[in-house]
Amino acid sequence: MENVCVVGAGVMGQQIALVAAMAGYRVKCHDVSEEALRKASEFVDGYLAGRVAKGKLTQGQADRARAALRFTGDLGEAAGDADLVIEAVVEKLAVKRQVFAELDSLCPPDAVLATNSSYIVSSRLADATRRPARVCNMHFFNPALVMKLVEVVKGPHTAQSTVDAVMEAARRMGKIPVLLRKEVEGFLVNRILTAIRNEALYLYETGVASYEDIDTAVVHGLGHPMGPFRLLDLTGIDLSYHVAMERYQRTGDPAHKPSPTIVEKFVRGEWGRKTGRGFYEYGGERERRG
Repeated sequence: MENVCVVGAGVMGQQIALVAAMAGYRVKCHDVSEEALRKASEFVDGYLAGRVAKGKLTQGQADRARAALRFTGDLGEAAGDADLVIEAVVEKLAVKRQVFAELDSLCPPDAVLATNSSYIVSSRLADATRRPARVCNMHFFNPALVMKLVEVVKGPHTAQSTVDAVMEAARRMGKIPVLLRKEVEGFLVNRILTAIRNEALYLYETGVASYEDIDTAVVHGLGHPMGPFRLLDLTGIDLSYHVAMERYQRTGDPAHKPSPTIVEKFVRGEWGRKTGRGFYEYGGERERRG
């Protein structure tokens, strides 16, 4: 694998693309939004310049990484010579299936199609392609430039050679991959985090404690680097909403609906760091309660 295509230039996509470029891959990052592409390009330029200024990268390393990374609104251009595609679009099944069907017609026949989805298993996408054996989950964590873990999920359709190639690609990118030998919704980390988050929301919504005190308790009592509400702000309250709605629409179980607090924050556009306000407010160096 030498050519990587990342579909989606949002917060996760732009970082995954840069991680791959810094690892020496030739990378093309696609998005349908010109604004998203512009912001992603500006982010990459600013990040690399900052790393050089801090002495974390040489100017030569930064220049090589930037030269290896291109942004394009043409999916055919991005995927036409890809060995590995990492899809990082919105967490909606219908959208992902459409993307995978398009990729299947555009990519070389032996290209691996991986989804960065944090919940949707690849067996729900594989039949949108003619290459189910080359489809799997490759889940990075936010922020992808910092977090080392990558969850690789082997679906019942996934060939072992696909898993081996994706695990090796993750290692080349400087990540620590873990393998899930069978599919389970939420994978490893998010299943554990979801249990903590749901209990935290219950405690907050029933008036047991403020979200600030719940965060404080988890940090100083359990030793977590951040509490569940600050983590929701980091990963995106919109993501939490979409994941819950996808599950509810699939199961019809009211218990799977997003919590009232998540719905309220989503409707108000208070999605966390990406919008400047979630449970907390973000601006400059100052963080305040939201």
